[in-house]
Amino acid sequence: MSHNLGASKRLRKELQNLERSKKSVKSQNEHDDIFLRPTNPSKSILHWTALLRGPPDTPFENGVFQISIKCNSEYPLSPPSISFVTPIFHPNIHFKTGDVCLDILKKEWSPAWGLLAACRAVLALLSDPDADSPLNCDAGNLVRNGDMTAYWSTARMFTAENAMMLSWPGYCG
Repeated sequence: MSHNLGASKRLRKELQNLERSKKSVKSQNEHDDIFLRPTNPSKSILHWTALLRGPPDTPFENGVFQISIKCNSEYPLSPPSISFVTPIFHPNIHFKTGDVCLDILKKEWSPAWGLLAACRAVLALLSDPDADSPLNCDAGNLVRNGDMTAYWSTARMFTAENAMMLSWPGYCG
């Protein structure tokens, strides 16, 4: 029970920092690619939702991807569990479950990091896929075999079909 209180306290602090940074004009530009909030704070602070804007110069550009973030009672000593809700074609993201294969979400996690840092790492993964440890073998094989045209066109198609219609909080256009 004390771990759950520790996780809740840490997550409330992260939420306070997000709220504070949202009010700062300088900080707003730093987080334009990530919108991160608890899914239902009155129910549980352990489950969060993020919207990630697809990185420029990738097949995910102009897409908005929803991810689910779940923390257990051991957070921040154990990493959050992150999965894509929005279907995406990427070597390191499981096609059906949306699970993400990323070292900092496993053995390389540090309690010094938070949910915002984890979201930034996921964005970096979208820009630089690792085909050597694929969760989506079809995407991994395309990248590993150097068929970037097929990878990009398939990823772009999935982005257009699944991630283009999501709205961005505060964006009307």
